[in-house]
Amino acid sequence: MSRTVIHGGLVVTASDEIHADVLIEGGRIAALAAQGTDAAAGWTADRRIDATGMYVVPGGVDAHTHMEMPFGGTYAADTFETGTRAAAWGGTTTIVDFAIQTVGRSLREGLDTWHAKADGRCAVDYGFHMILSDVNASSLKEMDRLVAEGVTSFKLFMAYPGVFYSDDGQILRAMQQASGNGGLIMMHAENGIAIDVLVEQALAEGRTDPRHHGDVRKVALEAEATHRAIQLARVAGAPLYVVHVSADEAVAEIAAARHQGLPVFGETCPQYLFLSTDQLAEPGFEGAKYVCSTPLRPREHQEALWRGLRNDELQVVSTDHCPFCFSGQKERGREDFSKIPNGLPGVENRMDLLHQAVVEGHLSRRRWIEIACASPARMFGLYPKKGTIAPGSDADVVLYDPAAEQTISAATHHMNVDYSAYEGKRVTGQVRTVLSRGVPVIEDRAYVGRAGHGTYLPRGTGPLR
Repeated sequence: MSRTVIHGGLVVTASDEIHADVLIEGGRIAALAAQGTDAAAGWTADRRIDATGMYVVPGGVDAHTHMEMPFGGTYAADTFETGTRAAAWGGTTTIVDFAIQTVGRSLREGLDTWHAKADGRCAVDYGFHMILSDVNASSLKEMDRLVAEGVTSFKLFMAYPGVFYSDDGQILRAMQQASGNGGLIMMHAENGIAIDVLVEQALAEGRTDPRHHGDVRKVALEAEATHRAIQLARVAGAPLYVVHVSADEAVAEIAAARHQGLPVFGETCPQYLFLSTDQLAEPGFEGAKYVCSTPLRPREHQEALWRGLRNDELQVVSTDHCPFCFSGQKERGREDFSKIPNGLPGVENRMDLLHQAVVEGHLSRRRWIEIACASPARMFGLYPKKGTIAPGSDADVVLYDPAAEQTISAATHHMNVDYSAYEGKRVTGQVRTVLSRGVPVIEDRAYVGRAGHGTYLPRGTGPLR
């Protein structure tokens, strides 16, 4: 059984910061010992990694990705192989992707399809949520079987009529089922019926540019849907996780529910923290690069999101990584913004952008690790196996150089997409070395991993009630 010692670094978790050495044995954290102590000095190892001047942090947990996702007649550009390799480059060692139920088909068929896409191809560990596209008596029973197998979260959509949309009755039934089986309902909260009316009206008036994607997906329609989802969950007695929260009024709805003691949780994404409608309005067709749903909001919404993260009104930052190339994919909507595939690349950038938020004073170091590692692991039944550095945890460890400077660019990223949503942004901090279950995947800024190292993760049910 191989033994690795990481020495000289500052170990940062959601709860502690300590100058400690880390002993890894058999792919797990075996022990931590304060630097300079007899315990640390006595460790023997096959490999010693010098982390002097670096943070030693848990591998990131990105609980919202869409590898190879079909959307609008095309597919997300990252495969499980390219997407998980890019995740590793960015210090993320676990993803939870979304398997999709096709209308008229079973949950099992959708899950099996996603297993086939991912099996033997991932550079880091992975799990699956299940998108419920067709809530009926059969799929409700299947939810129980999937929870028992470790697929413990289910996404529903109040948006995209005719594709993923569920009405309030279907949503209530799914929430009631989750209340009984311990699963967690994840909600895309936008009033899709009303949005479709506004899209139709905008196109009829000749408003076809990408910036109108944001115009029609109103803040009020995100807030209204968030409120409605919370009330349905309240009636069902079920916990609720609202994905990709982008607007101040939606944060307020979540905060109010939590103030009442309801088990309501919120996620936001780097694009809402660092980008805005300024990007959607870029001249020509450049704004198409930034079309995602929920949409980018005016910059003044960002402070509510940062405040929500600091105050635990929002618990998780995921990427909603769903990349489409500008050339040949985003361009499908040149004459009609509603045909632009919705999604941004970001799985490689999340940890660095959130460290930049530490540099700028938005977050503490421990809160950085909480929202990027520990909280998503807890929410989705992976903690403490993932999300922390503690005896018994998987040895998913990142050596992070807090002083390194870099410029984010498509020229240097590893995602399989032809642009960067953060092109030219300078950030301080960079991943140096990444271990997944004790095995190097990135070593001193070189990729040494392999497709198939990543294993599938059945997940538990979180203590959310």
